[in-house]
Amino acid sequence: MRPQARSALVTGGAGFIGSHLVDGLIANGWSAVALDDLSTGSNRNIRHLLDDPRFRFISGSVLDAPLVDTLVSQSDVVFHLAAAVGVQLIVDRPLQSLLTNIRGTEVVLEAAERHRVKTLLSSTSEIYGKSQNGPFKEDDDRVLGSPRTLRWSYSTSKAVDEILAYVYFKDRGLPTVVARLFNTIGPRQTGHYGMVAPRFINQALRGESLTVYGDGTQSRAFTDVADVVDACIRLVTEPKAEGGVFNVAGRSEITITDLAKLIIEMTNSKSTLVYVPYEKVYGEGFEDLARRAADTTRLEATIGYRCSTNLSETLARMIEFARDTVQPR
Repeated sequence: MRPQARSALVTGGAGFIGSHLVDGLIANGWSAVALDDLSTGSNRNIRHLLDDPRFRFISGSVLDAPLVDTLVSQSDVVFHLAAAVGVQLIVDRPLQSLLTNIRGTEVVLEAAERHRVKTLLSSTSEIYGKSQNGPFKEDDDRVLGSPRTLRWSYSTSKAVDEILAYVYFKDRGLPTVVARLFNTIGPRQTGHYGMVAPRFINQALRGESLTVYGDGTQSRAFTDVADVVDACIRLVTEPKAEGGVFNVAGRSEITITDLAKLIIEMTNSKSTLVYVPYEKVYGEGFEDLARRAADTTRLEATIGYRCSTNLSETLARMIEFARDTVQPR
């Protein structure tokens, strides 16, 4: 990698997190190329950048090895975010999700190794499976259900991605970094693929009942997308992070029922809560975990950064964004 890298390839760059990452890179003086097939990303997320000479959008798949090779060869750093995301999408399209996540990462890392380009891999808190031993540390054991339970295919595919990144670092000397993201939320996120916060906000703004899956006592540590962007840029520019895996998580842990109530309050909605069994949404045999929170000691010690944006502040920005896009029914 050339010193003082300033040119980045962002796979999945028109997605929710990817587009915010592109914004952050350009704000910090980088140039950025966003590669996205728009299967879950959107032109709307990047249209404000289209006239910026520091930005380029390429419509294409991370599975297109020649295209990826060309783009990687022109970059100083790769942020690999392209992946099938969201519980609903994984359950609905398991084969496509596995191929995209595993083969896509193989394609990116093969190109990065050929051209010696540092790569940050975006991973997920789903790695920890259904372990109840949170807050999770990066080296904690994983606890998964049966491989025939599609709920865990995403966790498995991202674990393979992480192993690939580590092996390329260990065996090939490729500088890689893994960022394990915990329930990232913010403007531009949609509720189409099982994302709970934007789904609740849309329902509240429409005056509909907020559908809480399960009993609502499950808790999550939601993380502002702006914090995720800052952490990823700092990680990729910190030599001490190379070869490591880092939890990137907020500190605003909340139950899903309390999240729904907070959103109703913040939107001044008259909506009520309706509890829906998991099997009615995802089918028989679906498994979830009661708590997902992170120990971020390693992140803070390595880059001196803490994801500290308050949940209410994040939700307020999401609600403002949604008011301009949600149509009442």
